[in-house]
Amino acid sequence: MATLNFETMDVTQLTEEDVAELAVRLEQDDYESVFDCLNDWHLMRAIAFQKPELVEPYMYLLDLEAFDES
Repeated sequence: MATLNFETMDVTQLTEEDVAELAVRLEQDDYESVFDCLNDWHLMRAIAFQKPELVEPYMYLLDLEAFDES
């Protein structure tokens, strides 16, 4: 999966495989810039709010508080 822009994509179209690849990138934390990392983190967060069942195994990557600003 290429770098995705969370602002311009329909996250409801992502698959379990897409989210798993995203999680691997976040876990490896081997980005050329901090902005690439933030883009992936925001994408994972957007998925968590729109399709939480896909992100459930990776919630630890988001470190969300119980009453986050959702």
